[in-house]
Amino acid sequence: MIKKGLTYLFTIGLFFPLFFLFIFSIGRNWQFPAIFPKKNTLDNWSIILKGNSELNTSLTISLLLSSLVAITITLLSFITSKYIAQSKHRSFLILLCYLPYVLAPVILGVLLQFYFIYTDLAGTFAGVFLAQLIITYPFGIIIFNNFWTPLVFELEKLTFTLGANTNQTFKEVLFPLSRKVLALCFFQVFLISWFEYGLSNLIGIGNVKTLTLRVFQYINEANIFYAALASCLLIIPPGILIWINKRFLFKAETIV
Repeated sequence: MIKKGLTYLFTIGLFFPLFFLFIFSIGRNWQFPAIFPKKNTLDNWSIILKGNSELNTSLTISLLLSSLVAITITLLSFITSKYIAQSKHRSFLILLCYLPYVLAPVILGVLLQFYFIYTDLAGTFAGVFLAQLIITYPFGIIIFNNFWTPLVFELEKLTFTLGANTNQTFKEVLFPLSRKVLALCFFQVFLISWFEYGLSNLIGIGNVKTLTLRVFQYINEANIFYAALASCLLIIPPGILIWINKRFLFKAETIV
């Protein structure tokens, strides 16, 4: 009985903030001490359909940026981690991958900002993209570190011995073995890029308005309804990724 009650309490605590954000995203005319807005309308959500709206632009920028960062880092870290795993200095190189996380992203951004300004990358999409690559690249390598075991290398050598080329080895051996860790790296890096604020704000100098920056802008403007709407949009893509992860990857693992 107590366990069931705790389960219900946890579920309510998990979904109430989402419900609260949705109510305010469709709300108008909220005044203290009323708990909920006096008027509810979908007009706020309709602005997403307008091609020239701020939120639509920020949503597009965030989706494009996070997807590019996740795809690039997944591919780069997969290849790099293989060479690191084959190195006799593997432990030292992996230790170096942790060094960027000794500093907060904002401090790291301050240290790098001069170089981005000097190269005219500050305030550009390419600059924010490169900055996010810098902080996520070591993380991707760390994710793949435990994948490259002696068994994986032995299987790779075996396929070469049997006459397979590099493409066939990757397609028939390495990719099936690494499918789950590839998906894990993509999801994790996507989420880091999606919710990243400090570094994007510093390097982007306010010109690259990601959805996260837009949320804080509306909060600073005391525009609670648009802030709630932007927060809802911020939650939807991670929610979809979690559903895909549970629906397909976990299901495939159970079947195997």
